[in-house]
Order: sequence, then structure tokens, then C-alpha cells
Amino acid sequence: MPCGQPRSGAAAAPPRFVLGVDVGSTVLKCHVYDGAAAVRGSGCRKVESLYPRPGWVELDPEVLWSQFVGVIKEAVQDAGLHMSQIAGLGISTQRGTFITWHKRTGKPFHNFISWQDIRSAELVDSWNRSLLLKVIHVIFTVLHFLTGNDRYLAPSFLTFSTQQTSMKLSWVFKNIHEAEEAARKNNCCFGTVDTWLLYRLTQGSVYATDYSNASSTGIFEPFTKCWSPTLCNLLSIPMSIYPPVKDTSFNFGSADPEIFGVPIPIMAMVADQQAAMFGECCFHPGDVKLTMGTGGFWNVNTGDHLFASQRSLYPLIGWKIGQEVVYLTEGAISDIGTAIKWAQDIDLFTNVDETAKMARSAVDSEGVCFIPGFQASVDDPYLCASFVGLKPSTTRNHLVRAILESVAFRNKLLYDIIVKKVHIPLQTIRADGGVSNNSFVMQMTSDLINKKIEKPANADMSSLGAAFLAGLASGFWTDKEQLKKLRRIEAVFEPQKDSEEYRPAMDTWLQAMKHSLH
Repeated sequence: MPCGQPRSGAAAAPPRFVLGVDVGSTVLKCHVYDGAAAVRGSGCRKVESLYPRPGWVELDPEVLWSQFVGVIKEAVQDAGLHMSQIAGLGISTQRGTFITWHKRTGKPFHNFISWQDIRSAELVDSWNRSLLLKVIHVIFTVLHFLTGNDRYLAPSFLTFSTQQTSMKLSWVFKNIHEAEEAARKNNCCFGTVDTWLLYRLTQGSVYATDYSNASSTGIFEPFTKCWSPTLCNLLSIPMSIYPPVKDTSFNFGSADPEIFGVPIPIMAMVADQQAAMFGECCFHPGDVKLTMGTGGFWNVNTGDHLFASQRSLYPLIGWKIGQEVVYLTEGAISDIGTAIKWAQDIDLFTNVDETAKMARSAVDSEGVCFIPGFQASVDDPYLCASFVGLKPSTTRNHLVRAILESVAFRNKLLYDIIVKKVHIPLQTIRADGGVSNNSFVMQMTSDLINKKIEKPANADMSSLGAAFLAGLASGFWTDKEQLKKLRRIEAVFEPQKDSEEYRPAMDTWLQAMKHSLH
């Protein structure tokens, strides 16, 4: 039975379910949630990345669109429902992945350029070495000293990385003539994944993004809450290309009835890490979320206070709902799920569920260290992943343990930076993402940071967060207090070992990391 068609006698059923879609880096998921936030049906598709040249990572927009529509239909069908029972759709998306297209024809100028893409590495290196950037640092350092205004602190530290949208967008206008020409004639549209999907869902009638996605591009100024004219002038990016920015929990319009058979209200768009934060109900200053998926992300709710970028940490808008704007501080780790998936692909193990047991079966890694480097590093985009300390006695268990230990060690390093730089008492730490299902990583992280970590019953927090935001906008749920009551905790990891017991292994790993950078 087609998903858009009501069953016999069910046409009058009131809308009593919400959809949460998460367009991740490796998987596209959709869950149907009922009023108790229980999953009633699901759909899942693998996100197909393209690698046209070394270092380039792209997504085909038509394939992604087809998968997006397909996964929604699959989830609704799996729930045994029809589309008229859906009160609203919330969309969570990977951040920083973008596309440009012609305003009149809707035709893309290129594939989606992924946040993992490093084609702008030479441009990044050139800018970071430039005299102009050094001058900018000096000017804004002086302005910050004279005014005490934190607005000037971030530009005083400004450095570019391959993960930022800004440099790749600059690359587009330098290398794709059609996009540059259209921009000159005010005919070029820029959009992250959420904007493109909204544009397609509404058959081109709605062009917008939300504050969480905009702030994640690095081109949007979180202090002034607008696209940065300074950065765009610096990089020769036309200001005319950007979409209007709307609230995160907001009625963006409805999907065209031709797509699903009925017009489904699009009630939320949110960046994936911010969505996970909302799904974990990290609503209060000091609440901390740790997501371990393809990459790792530590997020701290800083309330209405926006902390300027400092080394490994950067500010984001978490969400905007009406007059409420919640800010986050974030730190990122590369190569978490990526490294584990690679280990599975080369047959170090068959099932990812085996890895915690394999790691525990070895007393230690026998001096073997895993150096992450599959994803673009902010410090060195050309860094390659490697193992250090291999011996004739090294087994699969040692290799798996080394990979998992590297996750926990990097969690510890980033947590220490957060404690030092974010002057807000840290409250509950809540973990999610596929790797949060790994009890070895979770326990070791808890031991190293000497804090308890909660793991929810459902690890797909980005989908749930998008659904929560859509549910609030549609009146499906009334307020955050109601959402807090819907949280389900599956496990709590409390410190069991003194962090000093890990000191020798961590020192060995830090030395290996140091040598790999030379």
C-alpha cells in the first residue's frame, strides 16, 4: 500500500505522530515517534559518498533527495501508518556540507561538497600563512583590549581549516565559472543540506535555513546573528547568495502533496549536533553532550552567554525558539566511527558489538597506538592514520583496543580543555551516537574524566531532537518540561578506576601522536 494512502476507515484519524529525519555523514535515518517519544517505525539508507579525486568528498544531490523521500516513506510504512497521521516533520542534517544552484532553474552547479572534503587545503594553507591574516589578528587583538568586547576575540584567533564551509565556497567561485557568473547576476543560491531539502520539499517555493545550521558554516556571525560581510569581503564571496535565517522550531511550510500524497508540515530544521543536544534535553547552562558517531563532538550549553573561539573550542547557536537563543561551545574529534568502520572493513572483527569484549580480553594494547587521520585534521589535512608500536606478538585484540583507547584519550584531552576554558560548572554528561553503545569506550572515558556519563535508551538523538523541535512547533508537545519527562536512560557509567592507572598508556599514545606530526 502506498505510504500516502490512508487505510480503509482510517482517513479521519487525527495527526498524532511526528517524524524525525537525520541526514548523517554515513547513514540517513527516519523515525516515527508517538506522544511518549517511543519509536513506532523506522527507515534507514546508507549515505553514498563520492570520491572523484583524492581528498574530494561529495554527495549526489539527486541521490540524496531520492533517499530522503524513500526513507520517510519506509518509516511511515514500517509504523503501519499513513501520511495524514503525521503532525510534523523535523529535519536534522550533517553540518557544513553545501551546494550552490541557479536561482531561476534550480539546477545545481556542482555536487554537494562534504564537510569532510579537503580540496581547499592549499587555499587554507595560503591564507593561514598570509600577512593579511596576521594584520587582522593584531587589529582585533587591539580592539578586544580597548573595548573588552568578546565580539573582537574570535577574529583575533581567526584561522582557516578545510572543515569550514567558507574556504570551500571560496574555492567554488574561483573554480566553477557558472557559479561565479550566476552570483554576479544575483542568480546563485547557497544552501547547506537542510536548505536544499526544504527547497525541494516545497518545489522551490521556500528558501531558508535555521540559526543552528547557519552558525555551523563558519560564515555566520553568532554575535550579530547575520551572515558575515567581513569574511565574505575577505574571501570574495558575494553576500547575495545566502538564504534567510529562521527559528529552529518553526513552521517552514509544507511538503508539496505530490511527494507524499498529503502536505506534511515541515516544523523544524536543525544541525545534527545541536539536534542531539536538544534530544538529550541539555536545556540548562552547564549541561554537556558527548556525541560519538563518524566524528566526536563535545557540546556545552552556555545559556545566553556566547564564548568566543579559543583554540580547540568554538561558539555555536544551539537553537532559536521565539525570543530564546541558546548558545553552545563545541569541540570536535575526528576519526571515531570512521576508524571503527575501517577496522571492520579489513576484518579485524565481524560485528561491532564484539569490540568491547575484544579490547577487554587484552590487559593493555601492548604498546600499540592508533594515530587517527582518516578524516581531515584541522592541524594537518594531509595527516594519515597509522598504527605505531606493532610487534610480532600484536594481535587483532591489541589493534582493536588501541583504536578504542585513542577515542577515550582524545575525549580526555578535549574534556580537560573544556574544563579549563569554559567557566561554567559542568553538570550532567550525556552520551549518544553509535559509539556510545561501546561499553569499553564509555567506561574508560568515565574513568579518565572522573565523571559519570549517562547513555540514553535510544542512541539516535539527532532524530529525536529534530522530532522534539517539530513537536513543539506543531503543538504535539507543550514545552521542554514535558520533553524532560520523556527521557529514557539505559545505562550510567561511573568512574571505576583512578585516571592515573591509564597514565603510562596515555603518555605512550601522546608521544606517538607527537612523532606523527613531524
